[in-house]
Amino acid sequence: MTPSILEHPSVLRFDDAVDHALEPFRGTRRVDRLMYSLTELGDFSLIWHIVSVGIGVFGGHRGRQRMIRLSAALGVEAALVNGPLKALFRRTRPEPPAERPHGLRQPSTSSFPSGHASAAACAVVVLSADRPIAERVGWAALGTLVATSRVYVRIHHASDIVAGVAVGSLIGVLALRLRPLR
Repeated sequence: MTPSILEHPSVLRFDDAVDHALEPFRGTRRVDRLMYSLTELGDFSLIWHIVSVGIGVFGGHRGRQRMIRLSAALGVEAALVNGPLKALFRRTRPEPPAERPHGLRQPSTSSFPSGHASAAACAVVVLSADRPIAERVGWAALGTLVATSRVYVRIHHASDIVAGVAVGSLIGVLALRLRPLR
């Protein structure tokens, strides 16, 4: 059963306002292509594991350390979010207005919190550590797009994304503290 805080009128208004703000962009070929591609690449944290492998392959010894740290953090994030947290909340996903386009996979887990958003936030925190500002902005932009894609494709409520970002950020910060680079 969904805890009552997720059914609070303020949360529902927030979710509706964000969904409504995205509506004018839905159905736009280029925006649809971007958002559906990002949501698919976010499945199972694929996009972040691709980035991690690239860093490990091309980044020398320090890159391999960064790869291991990111992969470990994403493993903890996935186990925590897709296990006990989603089981605790069991929130239903938004109802699409029609059949989901582009053969989009319909997740069987709870909507709250968003695993895509938590993985994105975790990856952004870990990838941004000790990096130049331009790189940090790039990771943040990519993470934001991946997380937002889930509301855009109507798989998550906006409040699921906010919670996912909070959880993922916390896990990322803990990963940096528990696994500093040597």
